[in-house]
Amino acid sequence: MPSAITLAQVSKEYAGGVRALQDVSLSVERGTFLAVMGPSGSGKSTLMHCAAGLDSPTSGSIRIDGQEIGALNETRRTELRRERVGFVFQAYNLIPSLSIEDNITLPLRLAGRAPDRDWLRTLVDRVGLADRLHHRPAELSGGQQQRAAIVRALVAKPAVVFADEPTGALDLRSAHQVLDLLRDLVREMHQTVVMVTHDPAAAARAHRVLVMADGRVVESLDRPSAAELGRRLVALGEA
Repeated sequence: MPSAITLAQVSKEYAGGVRALQDVSLSVERGTFLAVMGPSGSGKSTLMHCAAGLDSPTSGSIRIDGQEIGALNETRRTELRRERVGFVFQAYNLIPSLSIEDNITLPLRLAGRAPDRDWLRTLVDRVGLADRLHHRPAELSGGQQQRAAIVRALVAKPAVVFADEPTGALDLRSAHQVLDLLRDLVREMHQTVVMVTHDPAAAARAHRVLVMADGRVVESLDRPSAAELGRRLVALGEA
């Protein structure tokens, strides 16, 4: 069985010779929770954008659910993202005029697909939003809106969910609830989650943490503590 995500010697160079990624190789097993962290400018966001097929690397190979994405044209790459990749962002990206249910199912409807109603019910029950489906986003708390965004990311049954600073706009209690939810989805539903974060406490919830600096993965840590990750970031900042 292929990994959910595989990168082999991936580099990304921008105009002016700026190398945002340098020969990054990694494999994300299905049903695992991976966090990627590092100082500002370390390459963690570029890594996520390339791994998710949102940006193209300058060199190297990327596979999503066993599919090499470098050989795909933009139309097919868009289809692959829609079918096999879910996204959760710091800004919830919910449409204010739509109900929560319509926000959740919008990507499927844009793709011409009907939602699996049993799966949708399972998800909204799991995140505690069954009684909020007909509300507008403004009627929900920030934590509830982020949970709706997580359901939207999962409703198409993706191979992997990428979460970009998913707790950055939340208060501490809501942030803990969202992180607990992501970890529970990995454990209970065998979902694969890749989370980019600058927060050591958030990263410590993951099974494995990649620490990046200068476009490279400098460490891979299994179940590190928040204190340990904090020390690593401080050390990188002083290097």
